[in-house]
Amino acid sequence: MSTPTLQTPPADQVPAYDASPRKAVRRGERTLAGSLSSHAILTVASLVALFPIAWLVYLSLGPDKDDYLHPGDILGKMTFDNYAFVLQHTPFFDWLKSTLVVSLGTTLIGVLVAATTGYAVSRMRFPGYRKFMWVLLVTQMFPVAVLMVPMYEILSELQLIDNYLGLILVYCSTAVPYCAWLLKGYFDTIPFEIDEAGRVDGLSPFGTFARLILPLAKPGLAVAAFYSFITAFGEVAFASTFMLSDTKYTLAVGLQSFVSEHDAQRNLMAATAVLIAIPVSAFFYLVQKNLVTGLTAGGTKG
Repeated sequence: MSTPTLQTPPADQVPAYDASPRKAVRRGERTLAGSLSSHAILTVASLVALFPIAWLVYLSLGPDKDDYLHPGDILGKMTFDNYAFVLQHTPFFDWLKSTLVVSLGTTLIGVLVAATTGYAVSRMRFPGYRKFMWVLLVTQMFPVAVLMVPMYEILSELQLIDNYLGLILVYCSTAVPYCAWLLKGYFDTIPFEIDEAGRVDGLSPFGTFARLILPLAKPGLAVAAFYSFITAFGEVAFASTFMLSDTKYTLAVGLQSFVSEHDAQRNLMAATAVLIAIPVSAFFYLVQKNLVTGLTAGGTKG
């Protein structure tokens, strides 16, 4: 009996063995192409978001009101005269004072009412508490044009026309329903055992709310405060209707004074718009550290 023999192929037909180790791509790990593409997309998105701001600042440096028609000519004649004119020859600081009074008042009252409302619905089971939250949601479905006349009549009866308090209450009617829903969701994530522990320690319901629950809800409070501030800061329709004195205009209403039926001072309007963005940026800087703070991190701090 013959034994089988193994035939080896010629050397030129033997496939070469690659001894270099291959790096396995782990789950969640990006490849070089993936990282480059994601960075490219983020760069383009950032440029798209920043371009309108940069363009507004650029137009604000043009000395003539028609420079926006020929933006290339601004490079040779940039000046800060527009900012000097707005600060010295317009009631800008009166507008700023009115805006801060209304915005901060709306933020303070709105967040306080929304926090107590959200906590009550989250923790207490009173008759109709579910319908109450739906009623708050329904109030957001009416357009401004429908609400303008009845609100004007109510404020007129209360003698709150051309009054800061009247405008603050109007803005609270817009901000409170949304903030109440937002804060209710934050309060629902806080364990109910914390309330029980507060009662065992002898705290009243309001004491438990103020001393235990509110510190844990800082992220929600920061978002509600920022939303209330922005709602009052940039609103035009109610402010232009309920505030009659020039010195009580908000910045958003005062900005319209640079555009009339026969003239448009767009260079001054651009400079004013840049100045308006400063208070909003400052307020965002104050609350931004709490916008991304985790609820657990706030609860473990001693």
